[in-house]
Amino acid sequence: MRRITLTDNRLLAGISGREGLSAMEWTHHHATINGIRMHYVEQGAGMPVVLCHGFPHLWFSWHRQISALAQAGYRVIAPDMRGMGQTDAPLPLQAYDIDHITADLVGLLAHIGEPRAVFAGLDFGAFAVYDLALRHPKRVIAVIGLENPAAPHNPDEPPLTEYRRMGEQHFLHIEYFREPPRADRELAAQPRRFLHKVFHTLSGACNYFDMFRHPPGTSYIDAMEEPPALPWPWLSELELEFFVAEYSRTGFTGGLNWYRAFDLKWAQRKPFEGVQSAVPAYFLGSEHDVDLEGFHGEDPIGQMRAIFPQLRAVRMIPGAGHMVQLEASDAVNEILLDYLADIVSQDTQLSS
Repeated sequence: MRRITLTDNRLLAGISGREGLSAMEWTHHHATINGIRMHYVEQGAGMPVVLCHGFPHLWFSWHRQISALAQAGYRVIAPDMRGMGQTDAPLPLQAYDIDHITADLVGLLAHIGEPRAVFAGLDFGAFAVYDLALRHPKRVIAVIGLENPAAPHNPDEPPLTEYRRMGEQHFLHIEYFREPPRADRELAAQPRRFLHKVFHTLSGACNYFDMFRHPPGTSYIDAMEEPPALPWPWLSELELEFFVAEYSRTGFTGGLNWYRAFDLKWAQRKPFEGVQSAVPAYFLGSEHDVDLEGFHGEDPIGQMRAIFPQLRAVRMIPGAGHMVQLEASDAVNEILLDYLADIVSQDTQLSS
């Protein structure tokens, strides 16, 4: 009997009428890249656009964008980032530093035979594409950041030290994640409950900062409010099940290691303090994003412009939260297509 998996496009095509049969055109690949086995989904032909996710996400977080961009004439590549989904999850923290993450993206480009691409990212995916633009600018046509305008960076204090001090005052998810194996075990024991609650918590329908009322030592699952039953206007039970199935299989340690490697990345970014990138940049945020509200200081867009002086456009989506690709899919697709059209019109190598 053939086992049905998350890469079965006939099953994926039934997720919602939004995709319909377009999901049948997705191609799933597994390749050894930068010493790990990486999974990525591809559709379309044209200028390459690489979509990079964060935690607790998967390539599937972009499933409503892939076909929309491909049908508009772009070659869309959505990888499972290292440590998550069907991409390998090395155990050492050093495997989640900037050198490894950017080498994954450069290696992916080489594997698909493209010298350059547009890189779009949300959450950890945004930090990855910004680091890539600073270190390998010739491989980046443009960057599109969603929700996270710059990697938070206090030059005077390692981030895990800073977050540990915050976590001594109240619950903070980063401090909860910091020291294994508690978070690994508790999240793996209840993957559906965790993902159901965290997707609600990160959305525009909830206020993440209500969790600060809980004392240090509270579990993440207990700190979050009870979410409404599915389906939601922006998420079906079947869509959640795709995330649950993958994280039930893999556990959460790979994704948590992205947090645990914060200090390694902090040290690797020090040589780039004050360095500006000539890569064109675009930003898409939302009104109720937790990171914009609480983790990027008083002038988050100014932080991004300080790194990317060619910040060509900033658009904000009302009402949505950190799950913006799903919460406001049509608006995200419209903005991404506007940005990509501008990139094509202004890039001399593309327009010549």
